Amino acid sequence: MARSSYLFTSESVSEGHPDKVSDRISDEIVDAYFKAALDEGQDPWQVRVAAETLTTTNKVVIAGEVRGSDKVTHDVIEGLARDAIKDIGYEQAGFHWKEADIDILLHAQSADIAQGVDIGGEKKDDDGEGAGDQGIMFGYACQDTQALMPAPIYYSHAILRRLAEVRKDGTEPTLEPDAKSQVTVQYKDGKPVGITSIVLSTQHSDENQTSSDIRAIVEPYIREVLPKDWVTDKTIWHVNPTGKFVIGGPDGDCGLTGRKIIVDTYGGYAPHGGGAFSGKDSTKVDRSAAYAARYLAKNVVAAGIAPWCSIQLSYAIGVAQPLSIYVDMGGDGEVSEEALEKALGQVMDLSPTGIRKHLDLNKPIYARTAAYGHFGRMPDSDGGFSWEKTDLVEALKKAL
Repeated sequence: MARSSYLFTSESVSEGHPDKVSDRISDEIVDAYFKAALDEGQDPWQVRVAAETLTTTNKVVIAGEVRGSDKVTHDVIEGLARDAIKDIGYEQAGFHWKEADIDILLHAQSADIAQGVDIGGEKKDDDGEGAGDQGIMFGYACQDTQALMPAPIYYSHAILRRLAEVRKDGTEPTLEPDAKSQVTVQYKDGKPVGITSIVLSTQHSDENQTSSDIRAIVEPYIREVLPKDWVTDKTIWHVNPTGKFVIGGPDGDCGLTGRKIIVDTYGGYAPHGGGAFSGKDSTKVDRSAAYAARYLAKNVVAAGIAPWCSIQLSYAIGVAQPLSIYVDMGGDGEVSEEALEKALGQVMDLSPTGIRKHLDLNKPIYARTAAYGHFGRMPDSDGGFSWEKTDLVEALKKAL
């Protein structure tokens, strides 16, 4: 029997964390290729990007494989990287948007991989492209929050988003880009009811600021974004617990694309297939199928079919349709898992082509996903975060 009363902890990292700087640059490259294709009247379906970024002290290295417009030159990519670093807020001696040395080592996509995606070993006229790789992807949703996300990761993100706002608008000028948060949520009878501890470490520019000084700055903003009755006099606070945190970002720690996959998804509250998202175009099912699985799980919960839902999809490279669909609702669903698995395949084409069409993924919408989670966000009017829509509710009910 599943436990109903427990503590669960999730962490988030800010857009200035070294790994997130790397994710942002990689996703800017994905957006650049989609934007160039659309601007030039080319076929965005032919865009291919797998870009990895390393960041360290005043150094950025970008490597990977691409296919797309010749207008996305190395000079353009260097400019995008510098603009991203500047937008995040790095103008420090050890990592400066203008002074950092940037190496670009991108090359053409492997022809062997391309044929698996473009042709597909089992491609039929109605199947579309094959999956860009084998793998398993998970999606999850629950009733903890209005966004249908687990509470620990949702509020960990919310803390850092708010601190980034007041840092960037000049309200809190001593805060710097690199930060981490961690929230421990208390569950009773399966529902989140309070927060037992809050951990916040943030880079700051004033070497004389103490942990107490930083807590005085950040605590009001943290309380703003948390349910008011969840933070009590028993809640334990750890703010900059090691003391001074002036050297941070890529100057303090090397960053790599794709190292924060649990931060990107459900904070460890749900399974993860293991693949990272950032730097990959939408033919890569690591990304697009994970978005589709979240979309389906969210619609299942929004439809009232279950209080929570976990969905696994599996793929083989060059094969269009998923090899399996697995649903877990903990036995609490209004229908059987088997019935729902069948219905999911009816309401959405889960081939890479079907996912890209249904969620309209051939657009420059990815840089905004690089920090504060790929899930639990509001859908944007230009198609960003389309996988957060709940427009499949009626179709699911009808199929069941």
